[in-house]
Amino acid sequence: MTTRLDKVIKREIEVAGALYTVSMSPAGVRIVPKGGRKGREMSWQSILSGDAELAEQLKISVDAYQR
Repeated sequence: MTTRLDKVIKREIEVAGALYTVSMSPAGVRIVPKGGRKGREMSWQSILSGDAELAEQLKISVDAYQR
């Protein structure tokens, strides 16, 4: 049985030695460096529609071109 996501859930995660706070809410997911205010946020709609993957592929392509 699953529980409905009806409020914000925050968890801490370590990625490559850096700490981040991950917040999941009914609106989407937000990842912020620990102690910071600015981070990355994605709505559930963009994740499910594939826009998130498309944006990541575009970023990789642009970064490769700039090198």
